[in-house]
Amino acid sequence: MTSSTDAVTRDWDGLTIPAAGTYVLDAAHKRVGFVARHMMVSKVRGEFNEATATITVAEDPLQSSVVATIQAASIDTTQADRDAHLRSPEFLDAEKFPTLEFRSTGVKSHSGSEFVLTGDLTIRDVTRPVELEVEFEGVGRSPFGQDIFGFSASTEIDREEFGLTWNVALETGGVLVSRKIKIEIEGEALRQA
Repeated sequence: MTSSTDAVTRDWDGLTIPAAGTYVLDAAHKRVGFVARHMMVSKVRGEFNEATATITVAEDPLQSSVVATIQAASIDTTQADRDAHLRSPEFLDAEKFPTLEFRSTGVKSHSGSEFVLTGDLTIRDVTRPVELEVEFEGVGRSPFGQDIFGFSASTEIDREEFGLTWNVALETGGVLVSRKIKIEIEGEALRQA
């Protein structure tokens, strides 16, 4: 938390944004989710229950950065058998590769409260560049005196590019699990002392 003499927000490009500093993802106010198509006819949603992130808000907001770690074994689609399969060597291989990692490399562009954040995503020791569409949701102070800001982000990846190639061909054409996976993130970040 900042002292009463420190600014906790500032105006920038028509937005009220957080002061420069280090923020961490609030475990109680986050969702790291994904959506995959199943049997070419429906969507399956899930999330990772354990994820951490450190966000460094720079003096120049366009120089800000993010480092995030997701625990592979925390995958949760509300179906125990499916979750066990997703943790297995056929998918995430959570025992051998316990984390998924994201490290930002820059801010590609912004328009109002929307930003495009570039970075490297690592799954199963395979690293690929991704672009996250990030929306800055606002800044404030919690009833507990913590300086916070909210955000949401999304991207789409081809899981096969990360070595997640397991699938089953369907008699009617197509495959059991889509190659394209949409990633959806929502959260609040807390300023560190």
